[in-house]
Amino acid sequence: MSTKAAIYCRISRDKKGEALGVERQEQDCRKLAKQLGWQVSKVFVDNDISAYSGRKRPQYEALMAAIEAGQIGGVIAYHPYRLHRSPKELEAYIDATEKHSVVTHTVTAGAWDLSTPSGRAVARTLGAWGRYESELLGERVAAAAAQRATKRGGWSGGRRCYGWEPDGVTPRESEAAELRKAAEAVAGGASLRSIVTDLNERGVPRVNGSAWTGAVLRDALIAPRNAGLCAYKGEVVSEGEWPAIIPLDVWQTVKSILTDPSRRTNGGVGGTVKWLGSGIYICGRCGSRDVRVSTTQGRKKYRCRNGKRGNQPVHIARDAYLLDDYIEKTIVARLSDPKVLARMTPKNKQIDVPALRAEIATRRNTMAEAATLFANGDITAAQLTSITAGCNARIDAIESEMAAGAPTSPLLMFATADDVARVWYGPGGADGNREGGLPLGIRRELLKLIADVTILPCPSGSGPGGQLRYDHIRIDWK
Repeated sequence: MSTKAAIYCRISRDKKGEALGVERQEQDCRKLAKQLGWQVSKVFVDNDISAYSGRKRPQYEALMAAIEAGQIGGVIAYHPYRLHRSPKELEAYIDATEKHSVVTHTVTAGAWDLSTPSGRAVARTLGAWGRYESELLGERVAAAAAQRATKRGGWSGGRRCYGWEPDGVTPRESEAAELRKAAEAVAGGASLRSIVTDLNERGVPRVNGSAWTGAVLRDALIAPRNAGLCAYKGEVVSEGEWPAIIPLDVWQTVKSILTDPSRRTNGGVGGTVKWLGSGIYICGRCGSRDVRVSTTQGRKKYRCRNGKRGNQPVHIARDAYLLDDYIEKTIVARLSDPKVLARMTPKNKQIDVPALRAEIATRRNTMAEAATLFANGDITAAQLTSITAGCNARIDAIESEMAAGAPTSPLLMFATADDVARVWYGPGGADGNREGGLPLGIRRELLKLIADVTILPCPSGSGPGGQLRYDHIRIDWK
């Protein structure tokens, strides 16, 4: 009876995703199985996964499970390195194959006799050399990346970043526009949560196609490459050879905001917010902001949650559509008055942004030149450390100055707008689909910034003909 065999194939890099490497491995392994007179019953393939990376190899784990279950009597791989480069994995494999009398053959290295001390010694030696080669390769890759990063700001490789094509230097404009919009919103005071909600509601995917989270968006926004900067291991080392997709001063402001340790990240209303005033409007009876929208007799109404608790009467109830429409139109009218807007917009410190950018570029070039001098043996490690520390200190000071002087009020977007209503609602106006207008999350942040809206108790939520009782809505401008 022929031995039931399993083939295991793996390739650590498959940039085109074509799996041609593992296909070639399988073909050669099948030829060997035929020569041995073995029957191939299972094929396990892990494509584009390194044995040394630490990432899980699902198909390798399935192979081990099949061995433990006694389903196979032989394993064929192209090379011992295709099976293991980790001594820990190798020891587990030796134990399992010895326990279940499983024979191992490879196309390039022949039979592995793991049942004898000498055979196991050979396997362990190969494993040790495999790990050494992996570590050496890792050092070479890291060194090459560092050299590219410090020399002319070259792209150092890696996975595709959001906003960029796979080459790392060409912007993907549709994604770059989303990053710019999000950066401007953060600089203007919007929360990450509101921006994430907007992205996910519009179906804007991440690079891997999944939904956005606050942490992922934060990392995407503070990436130095967006400002045309080249970083290595988290440190900016030079100007990049690619264009900036976010202006440097805006990026500096966003980075300052999102890396502030004192920044709140868990505030606000939980869940997906769908209404302008949920958790923002104030109940005129009890003073609570616990005002939410619920459905009553088929109509959406704002209600204070403190009402109807125990013997409490209903505090307030207003038609949600009518109230939000009224508040938005009132805000747009106020922001359309240049004099009012001028009073609401903070005056920022005047700074020479181009000159500061030029000085940052000069300092980074100085550090890159110092790194080259050190590599050539022209300066000592102490001198390199001193130069780097001095340049970084000055860059930090410049970045702080730019962040302090950068526009930080979200109202500035209206100061230069010809049509405030168009900015707020989009080209379709108040009765349109809001496409091209401000996302709900940003409108909510603006409402909190400029006004307190109090819903006062009244005998009826609406006037004749279903009209809202404007005299029972109080707006206190900040």
